[in-house]
Amino acid sequence: MKKQWFFDRYCGQQFAALLEDGNLAEFAVEMEENGDVVGNVYKGVVTNVLSGMNAAFISCGLEKNCYLSMEETYTDYTKYDGTPVSTNTKPLSLQIGDELIVQVTKPPRGNKGAKVTTHLSFVGRRLIYLPRTDFLGISRKITDDTQRETLLKIADAMREGNTNEGFIIRTQAPYATQQQLQKEANYLKKLYAEMCRRAENAPVGTVLYQDEELPVRTLRDTFGDDVSIYVGDEELYQKLRALIRLRDDIPEENLIKHNGDRSMMRQYGISPLVYEAVNPRVPLHNGGYLVIDHTEAMTVIDVNTGSYIGKDNLEDTVFSVNLEAAKEIARQVRLRNIGGIVVVDFIDMVEESHRDAVTQTLESYLAADRAKCKILPMSEFCITQFTRKQVGLPVLSFMVKGCSHCAGIGYVHEDIFVLTRLRADLLDCFADGHEAALIELNENIYQKIVQKKTFAKELVGRWKNKRLYFVPHKTYPEDYFTIRGEKDAFPNLPDRAQLLKY
Repeated sequence: MKKQWFFDRYCGQQFAALLEDGNLAEFAVEMEENGDVVGNVYKGVVTNVLSGMNAAFISCGLEKNCYLSMEETYTDYTKYDGTPVSTNTKPLSLQIGDELIVQVTKPPRGNKGAKVTTHLSFVGRRLIYLPRTDFLGISRKITDDTQRETLLKIADAMREGNTNEGFIIRTQAPYATQQQLQKEANYLKKLYAEMCRRAENAPVGTVLYQDEELPVRTLRDTFGDDVSIYVGDEELYQKLRALIRLRDDIPEENLIKHNGDRSMMRQYGISPLVYEAVNPRVPLHNGGYLVIDHTEAMTVIDVNTGSYIGKDNLEDTVFSVNLEAAKEIARQVRLRNIGGIVVVDFIDMVEESHRDAVTQTLESYLAADRAKCKILPMSEFCITQFTRKQVGLPVLSFMVKGCSHCAGIGYVHEDIFVLTRLRADLLDCFADGHEAALIELNENIYQKIVQKKTFAKELVGRWKNKRLYFVPHKTYPEDYFTIRGEKDAFPNLPDRAQLLKY
């Protein structure tokens, strides 16, 4: 399978997209400031204890208080093979005002704050260090029995007799020597020790440990010389180049700097594929289609035959559509980064063997997902339920926001998505030879461009000799704008036109 990663940064955001054989498989966006909080370790304080729920709310300096279960006897490591984790640990005993160190396991969503744990983990390229959990685990993707036994013995030796800590062996561990594994283990232990020292005198709300930024995390979990990596930002390119030089599994020539005048995501055809990732209707290759509906509680997917009429009989026609749907559903939940409960309403099938085959197909394609998925057997009504671990934010949160005119029932484009479109159109405008651009847009969007200095890097870089004139309108929708290219840097402009400068 041909894999291509694309990384870029602009408008205060970082972007990552994965193409597999030309199909968009993953897409992620993260703010450069206060980005993904999952994995971050904070010094928090208990603000409320709910005895009836055996839970506490922790103030960590985030916008909303975090949720901590006081019955968290261990963290869920069921996706790894390994030693049993003791479940005899007593529940946490907390009171208001208690200070503690917690790590975010689930991001805030809607009106809910982040979920946190006291069982910390530090992720490396080949190992995960568990300073407070007696657990030795190994990735199920490592299948050689002799190799698994050897790696688990190495991990046990790295504990140095401390059975209050543990390690998880990641998929890339077999490609390292014992010395490299020991070196990584020592580094992760030092991270934890340094974090503990900082926590002693740190005020509540301090970020004690923060995971790497999106492109670095993604590259950390990517290996193999069959991966091509395209980068649209010079600073990010140099950072990833230095990281690759420390490794021996990705050739440096596979890292490619995009030097074109146009938006990288648009030039490589990724942008239209991302737009499709928020369309509720998804066509299938055989003429059927899916309808994906997101609700507060779950995501519901409906399967339809569409224009596919089959050849033999109704049962075979329905079975063929459901098989194709199972494959596409696995791709869509990964692409859209859908987390939580997913309910699929397959078309009714009479034969039990067909229902089993569809379930097995869905399960096998979900197995390729890096996020943990758990699927239940199909019911007699051909309803299938599965869960997918939420990792980061869904793509939908980047593309759309609730519409203020209909109390959130509908959607309009999110501001950052409008700015992304605007930047790409400006790159096209200047690549076509224009010296200036006249942009008419919504007044609120214009104020954000000015106040947040959205295009500051471009104005001192690739747009250094270009001029941007803005005409803000109060009556324009927030997701609407027009751009007119000018061959002259000082054209005749409307009286209200304002030159952008910081």
